[in-house]
Amino acid sequence: MAHNQTVEKFVSSIGITLDRFIAQKQADFSYAKGELSQLLRDIALAAKIINKEIMRSGLIDIEGSAGDTNVQGEEQQKLDVVANVRYIRALTKGGEVCAIVSEEEEDMIDTGNHNAKYIVSMDPLDGSSNIDVNMPIGTIFSVYRRKTPVGTPPTLEDALQKGNEQVAAGYVLYGSSNILVYTTGKGVNGFTYDHSIGEFILSHVNIQTPKDGSIFSYNEGNVNDLADGFKTYIADCRSKKMSARYVGSLVADFHRNMLKGGVFFYPATGKSPNGKLRLLHECNALAFIIEQAGGKSTDGKQRTLETQPTSLHQRVPLIIGSANMVDKIVDLIK
Repeated sequence: MAHNQTVEKFVSSIGITLDRFIAQKQADFSYAKGELSQLLRDIALAAKIINKEIMRSGLIDIEGSAGDTNVQGEEQQKLDVVANVRYIRALTKGGEVCAIVSEEEEDMIDTGNHNAKYIVSMDPLDGSSNIDVNMPIGTIFSVYRRKTPVGTPPTLEDALQKGNEQVAAGYVLYGSSNILVYTTGKGVNGFTYDHSIGEFILSHVNIQTPKDGSIFSYNEGNVNDLADGFKTYIADCRSKKMSARYVGSLVADFHRNMLKGGVFFYPATGKSPNGKLRLLHECNALAFIIEQAGGKSTDGKQRTLETQPTSLHQRVPLIIGSANMVDKIVDLIK
């Protein structure tokens, strides 16, 4: 049937939805019977709800401090609490997750779904100090297959797995647009939320990060507390007139650097001798993603994904981004 040009504009394809993409890729996993696909859909649903809350946060008095601190001793924002509840509820009701490890919870959460195969570790709302000033924030998540037998209560053994045992990882960026990026070890793809139809649409296919870049991301307020190798690297970046970009939201800094080429680092300092970022909630997921995109992630001594967790809220140094930039920093700090 022929259409004129005006009609063609309105009936053109909207692209591949996240649901359809997940269904098409399910065949990549011989052990999968749909549970992982459902889990990713549950995360996407929670992301839509959180995005809605963020967009109207200034209108419903949900900005600002919740008047409490989390297990890290950090001040909780109201949206921290909301995001934590939304993701826990979505993952628990979805039925595919037997345990959840959240940055906002001191202990591992047993969802009661003891027949479920998967464990999720997450930072429900990364960069929450940016909420009140309308800057980008995000969610980070890791997915592991449980170690203990299906049908039994989950244990810490299930939660304390190395990053190289992840079966999926991703993040959601709530910014000028709402983007969900994830990998299952078969490349990295990004989906942008179309508010008009309420769907995530494939927008970034098989993301590959440049081997080199011109962006370095570090909180230079702490520069005097750095080891000499990091000071040398920053001085070299300045001499080459590279761009210093630091949002204070790990997801936002990571996303920009992955797409454009750059490096983010938060090393050990006098104030944070073990680094500041959490291995299970933040570093492992982003390390899995950046390696799938052709980049690297390390604590300066070993690959992030090879680090054995010893506690739920373990902090580690992080150097992550374009491969050649990460290599140069590691050479300077040896």
